Amino acid sequence: MTHEKTFTLVKSYKPFHSKFDPCPPIGRKYYRTPPNLYINFQPPNMEQFTPEEALKYGTLWKFFYDFYDNPYRERET
Repeated sequence: MTHEKTFTLVKSYKPFHSKFDPCPPIGRKYYRTPPNLYINFQPPNMEQFTPEEALKYGTLWKFFYDFYDNPYRERET
């Protein structure tokens, strides 16, 4: 039996806001989960960055690299 599980690296939630809370509601909050949470073991012969690229990206293995895009920053169009 196999289960196809989909995942996203960006998750969101809406904080509770009471009707008695004097502050305005925050709205949606976003957070990221690292790719290594979704792999049970490291398979042999995973593709690697060069040493210079690994220092730049912060990881040796390309699978574990995750570009951070700030969801709160205003987009330039």
